[in-house]
Amino acid sequence: MVFHDVICVDKLMVHVNLLYMLIQLADIVIMYDIYFPQDYFAKWGEEGVVDLKDELNHILMLIASRCLLGNEFRESLHGNEVREKPFGEIYTLFSGIEEGVNLVSFMLPYFPVPANHRRDKARIRLTEIVYDIMRSRKTCGRVEEDVLQKLMDSRYKDGRRTTEAAVAGMIIGLIFAGKHTSSNVSTWTGACLLTHTKFLDAVVEEQREIIRKYKDKIDYNVLSKMETLHSCIKEAGRMHPVTLGLIRQTEKNINVRTKEGTEYGIPKGDTLVNLVMLTSKLSHIYKDPEVYDPYRFHPGREEDKVGGKFSYAIFGGGIHVCPGEAYAFLQIKIIWSHLVRNFELKLTSPFSKTDWSKFVLEPKGKVLVNYKRRRLESN
Repeated sequence: MVFHDVICVDKLMVHVNLLYMLIQLADIVIMYDIYFPQDYFAKWGEEGVVDLKDELNHILMLIASRCLLGNEFRESLHGNEVREKPFGEIYTLFSGIEEGVNLVSFMLPYFPVPANHRRDKARIRLTEIVYDIMRSRKTCGRVEEDVLQKLMDSRYKDGRRTTEAAVAGMIIGLIFAGKHTSSNVSTWTGACLLTHTKFLDAVVEEQREIIRKYKDKIDYNVLSKMETLHSCIKEAGRMHPVTLGLIRQTEKNINVRTKEGTEYGIPKGDTLVNLVMLTSKLSHIYKDPEVYDPYRFHPGREEDKVGGKFSYAIFGGGIHVCPGEAYAFLQIKIIWSHLVRNFELKLTSPFSKTDWSKFVLEPKGKVLVNYKRRRLESN
């Protein structure tokens, strides 16, 4: 309930202004390797080549850290004085955790390999940073409007307050989830759009129409009008899911009927797995499932509802659906609306394959993109 309360629609509407500020405004401040970009993409030149995967990793880590940890995401205690904490350290620490989240560590989490050692050391250091922020707030009597504060103020069902260790663990997990899934889906979205110019052109035209109507204004309501971009993101997630499968346990005896009419009885307590990588490409639900076609979600087709309300399960479903799904779409739409408005982009590396060695699936290798600045006009 804590997570759902923090990222409900009202809260998301507040976060949009912050997300927009981080990506859209005019300046970037760089000093002693401490940076808090108001416009992350200002550091790009007039034209050049970037690894889109790496760039989106950085900006989404920045967004997740700032929105979940609050103003002090780059601060730590130094005696009685609060000093700025280089964002680079936080990014490096989370990269260390990511390296230790793979199929081997999933099966053998404490296997003595370097990746697992780096992962454990990174988690200890990140926990220390979160502890410092929490203790600083308590000492100074400072109360913030962010997820960290919500967790700090929460209580268990028996009335006990949440512990520092529990809050630190949850906030690190939330930042990881808030960044990792979004960065992968946003990278796949870019790769798909830049490979299928028909849909890229449709997204650009949608942005022109929005500029005509709303000028440069970006808020929750404006983002909700970006239906074509939303469908392009959704289709990228369908074709390139970030997880192999979703695990659930049956709470009662159930019968399942296949499309061929065969029935199976599943007893209470059994474990079920929805292999999203397969169910998202079932041909009796999605027409030409190997084809990138965002229009499959539009009115008149709505293929994601053909097999029932859980046909599209990239973000889970039921009572355990990912509470951050709407938040993820907000982040990705803000980033890609900014990119197509301000840059001409061209994919210069081969379309990435999926890295199956990762527990959270991602594009393999670099995603190189050639960019050139432009200012999209309504006409």
